[in-house]
Order: sequence, then structure tokens, then C-alpha cells
Amino acid sequence: MLTQRCFRCVTAVRNTLVKLQRTRGCSTVQGDVRVRFAPSPTGFLHLGGLRTALYNYIFAKKYGGSFVLRLEDTDQSRLVPGAAESIEDMLEWAGVPPDESPRRGGPVGPYLQSQRLELYRQTAEQLIQSKHAYYCFCSSQRLDLLKKEALRSGQTPRYDNRCQHLRAEQVQEKLDQGAPHVIRFHLEEGVEPFQDLICGRSHHEVAQVEGDPVVMKADGFPTYHLANIVDDHYMRISHVLRGSEWLVSTSKHLLMYRALDWQPPTFGHLPLLLNKNGSKLSKRQGDIFLQSFQRDGVLPEALLDITTSCGSGFNTIGIGRRIDELIAEFNPSKITTHSALLDLEKLPEFNRIHLQRHIEDEGQCATLIKDLQAQIQQLCGEQIQEEVLQEDYIRRVLHLRKGHISSLKELVGPAYSYLWVRPSVSSQLVPAMTAEAQHIAALVLKLIAERSEELTVDRLNKDLKTLVKQTKGIKYGEVMTLLRLALSGLQQGPSVAEMMVCLGPEEISHRFQKLLQLSETS
Repeated sequence: MLTQRCFRCVTAVRNTLVKLQRTRGCSTVQGDVRVRFAPSPTGFLHLGGLRTALYNYIFAKKYGGSFVLRLEDTDQSRLVPGAAESIEDMLEWAGVPPDESPRRGGPVGPYLQSQRLELYRQTAEQLIQSKHAYYCFCSSQRLDLLKKEALRSGQTPRYDNRCQHLRAEQVQEKLDQGAPHVIRFHLEEGVEPFQDLICGRSHHEVAQVEGDPVVMKADGFPTYHLANIVDDHYMRISHVLRGSEWLVSTSKHLLMYRALDWQPPTFGHLPLLLNKNGSKLSKRQGDIFLQSFQRDGVLPEALLDITTSCGSGFNTIGIGRRIDELIAEFNPSKITTHSALLDLEKLPEFNRIHLQRHIEDEGQCATLIKDLQAQIQQLCGEQIQEEVLQEDYIRRVLHLRKGHISSLKELVGPAYSYLWVRPSVSSQLVPAMTAEAQHIAALVLKLIAERSEELTVDRLNKDLKTLVKQTKGIKYGEVMTLLRLALSGLQQGPSVAEMMVCLGPEEISHRFQKLLQLSETS
């Protein structure tokens, strides 16, 4: 009774603080803020997981706290090789690196649950000693029969708590015989309501709808229900921000905190991230994994931006925000319970905006140049001219195309191949374009030879209009089509002036010398 009264007192004080936090936008968050992202390495990190990690990261940085990565690898049969390492790799790539993790270490490790088994065993034993948990020896066959009988009678399957009523000597006899068993936590009625940071006052009388849950499995590994509260307690987690699917389990977890006489953290359950049509994000979609976005040239800033722009929790709504801006704009009291609808068709526009920012930043542009150099070499091989790999050349291309491209991969696609490989122009195609091809090529060569200063798009546009007037009544569009063909081998693309600035005087002269030769031989 004393324990229950203490629990109610602590809960009442905490609820009062939470109400203040919601009223004042969490301006009253005090003490050491410690949050955690605790995925299971049974798969690779996807957008739903990134969003949960991101909100935890932003919360920690907003209030000067720590962001902990803990890997819940207790379901050994479903572990995916490489997933644990990949999750941390992707968090670092996305720009939300943990302060403490399996890789980085920290003061409250280890950060892999499989390395904390003794701690769970001791806690389960503590629950048994205090009569809040018990050994269960029910076979899988009996549990299956219970489930089938419940379904047959139209009821929700639940364990009937049979082993709770075993006498102490019966339990000891079975343990001495080495009988397979699990440990179940006894659910009590009268669970206290709690104040969720996002969902408000919540209460689920779990003992009325569920059987006693397993907390330690027969293989000696804990279930989520035990492991997560043990780790949150010993890792000193102050706030648990997780998906709303865990809201109904929180009352169960609070009963366990009460049984252990531990103070629970503050809970906040984030609304679901859904597809734009309201359907659930599914790992079967394939394209929601971060590795897929990374491979496709999506910038991490664009992913963070789009996953927050479709949701709530910020003072303003916008596009083009970076992580520092997201932290500054974050306001937990503005997180709503409405599901966030993610429209990935808008991702190219988000990426275009952030790519432009990268190009305009000298340090980030240098990274883009190295990335593009590698892609060009891989794609074009021995066909490329050495000059196109020079930093100044690639930087010029990036600055001219910024705002027009959504990813670097576009620049190594067919539409921009002329930037890296000299095009092949058919001798039959040139006379079909205009009989003035030789004269026009000569005019361009003369223009480039006379233009000693650096080429600019504006200046070249004026020069090209003057050049057209020197031809024998040929329309401006026809001349531009011929010039574009000579420069790129294509009949569509950026403006001719921009193509010329990208390629530079020497390459322009080479390509028009070739056009001159073609027109002479045709």
C-alpha cells in the first residue's frame, strides 16, 4: 500500500509538470533530458523509424540533452545480418547521430540488449520475489487450445493466468525437474491514468482485456515489455517518444514500474506516418528504406525536411529547412494526434531545394564534386576527356544547373552526357538541319576566338542573337537547334548559351571544328 501511495504521489507531481510543459511549449523541461531510439535489428532503417529517431534527436538537442541509440536484439530468430551496423550508419548519414550507442559507447552501456541479459534476469527474479510475477509452465499446445477456443466463441484470445495459482511447492518441483517455463507479469486492476505529452490523459485497464504477459521467454531472453522498462530505468531515460501503436501498452508498463518501485519517464506517443492515401507505410514497398534513398542520390536533409513538413510539432510550416532550423522551430506542444501523410512524389522538389543549398555552400559543393567525379568515371570510363574531371569544370556545371536538377544522378544521365563525352553527330543530319551549317560553324568559331573574357550566359545570349542576323534569313530557332546538335548531339536541353558556358571556349571550338568538317564533307 505504501508503494502504491508513493507511486500515485510521484505520478501526480509528474502530471502537473507535464501539464505545464504542454501549456508553455515544454519551456519547463528541467534536469537531464535523455531520450532514446530503440529499433530492433530485424530489418533495415526505413522512413518511419527515421522519423521517430528524428523527433527524439530534435527533442534532445532542443533541451540540451542526450540522444541514445539502443538496439533491441532480443528476438534472436528474426535478426537480419548487417542490420544493426546499418541502422547506426544510416542515422549518421541522415545527420542525426546518437550521443551514445553500441558503436560510440557511453556511461550506461552496453547498448545491445543481448549483452544485458543478467540485468533482465535479476529484475524478473525481483518481480517473482515480490509476487508481481510468476513462473508459467503451460505448453504451447495448451496455449494454442486456449486461443482456438476463444476464437470459436468470438472472444479475444488471452491467457487464463492458470499458473499464477500454482502452490510454491508445485513450482519448485517443476523447476527441479527442469520443466520448460516462462515468467509472466501479473496484471493488477486499478492502473493509474497518465498524462501523455501528445495524446493527453490516457488510461487502459489492461487487466480486464489481457492475460498476464510473458516478460521472460523460455530461451532466457526478455520480451519487449520487460527489457524496455529495465533499460529505460538504468539508462536514466527521462522522456520516451515512440509511435502511437505503443500507447495501449503504456498502462501495462506503468504497472511494472509501480511493481519495481521505479519512477517512470514522461511518455509521448507520436502519430503514425502514413502514405498520402492514408495506408500504412510497409517494408514491402521496398523504396522506404534509407539505403534506397541514399543509393538514388537523395540528400539526407531532404528526407528530414519532408518527414517533418508533413507532420506537426513546429512553430511554422515550411520547405527547405535544415536540422538546425528544425531544432529552433521545434515545439512539442504543437505535435497533434493526427497521422502525418507522406507524399513521396514531392521528394524531388525537396531534394532540388537542398541540392541547390549544397551547391552554394563551398564545403558541401566540394563533396558533391568528388561524388560526381566518381560517378562520371564509373559511367563513362575511357570515353571521358581528362578536362571534365577537373574541379573547376564540374563546379561550373553544378552552379549553372542548380535549381534545375533534383539529384546528381541526373547529371550522369543521357540528357547531360554531352558534358562528359563528346557527342557523335551524323554527317547526314547536318545538311538536313540547314544548308548554312558551314557558315554558322565559322561564325561561332570567330565569336569564341574574339571573346577573350570569361563566357557568361547573358553575354552569349546577346552574341547569339547578333550571330543569327549574320545568316541568310535563317530563323533563330533553327540556328539554335543546329548549335545544340553540334554541342550535345541532342535536339533538346538547356539553353545553347548555358551549354557553351559549361563546356568552355576550348571544347566549344573543338566541337564546332568537327561540325565544320562534317558540313564540308557532306
